[in-house]
Amino acid sequence: MGQGTQALRLARAGHTVTGLEADPGLLKAARDSLATEPAGIRERVRLIEGDGRETGVHFLPGSFDVVLCHGVLMYADEPDALLAGLARMLAPGGLFSLVVRNAEALAMRPGLAGDWSGALAGFESDVYTDDHGTKVRADRLDALTSTLAGIAAPLHAWYGVRVFTDGVPAEAGLPAADELDRLLSAEERAGRTDPYRRLAAMLHLCGVRG
Repeated sequence: MGQGTQALRLARAGHTVTGLEADPGLLKAARDSLATEPAGIRERVRLIEGDGRETGVHFLPGSFDVVLCHGVLMYADEPDALLAGLARMLAPGGLFSLVVRNAEALAMRPGLAGDWSGALAGFESDVYTDDHGTKVRADRLDALTSTLAGIAAPLHAWYGVRVFTDGVPAEAGLPAADELDRLLSAEERAGRTDPYRRLAAMLHLCGVRG
C-alpha cells in the first residue's frame, strides 16, 4: 500500500481498510499519516507489515470484497506469485483492481518529448525507468488477461490511465479548477475509449472472482 495515500482516502469515504506493506519505512509513513486522522477513520484502518506473496500468513481465503494492487506490480520480482497471493483473498464476486505500467505504450513518452532513441527502444521493451530513476517492468494487457483468468479473477473491464497527461512534470502543479475539470473529463473519456486507452501510460484492470 506504499505510504497509505489511497488507503486513507478509502477510509475517509467510509470503507473498512486493511493495508499490507513490506517496507518498514513506507509502513511508518502510513502509520504517521493515520495517526493524524480523526478517531472514526483510524478505527476503520488496519496496517500490517507483510508481503503480498504470503497473504496466507495473515488472512483466510476470501477475506475481502475488494483487493487493490495499484502501482506495485512493476516492482515485483515474482509478479505471478504476487497476483495469486492477492487473488486468494477475494470473496466470491469480489473485485480485484490492478494498475500497471502499459508495456505497449512505452514509446509514447520519449516520442512526445522528441527522444527518438528512447522511443525506438520503447517499441521492443518491457522495461522502463520510473520517476525515481529505477528500472522496472511494464505489463501487457493480453498477458495480464490470461493471468487473471488463471487465478480465478477473470477480467471484467479495463481502462487507460494518463492518456494525455503522462508527460506533464509533477512540479507543474494542478491547473485552475475549471481547466482541471475539463482535463479530468477528457482523461476519463479517453481511458474508456478505443483506440486512446491503448496508448495510456498505465492500465487499470478489474477482475471479478467467480
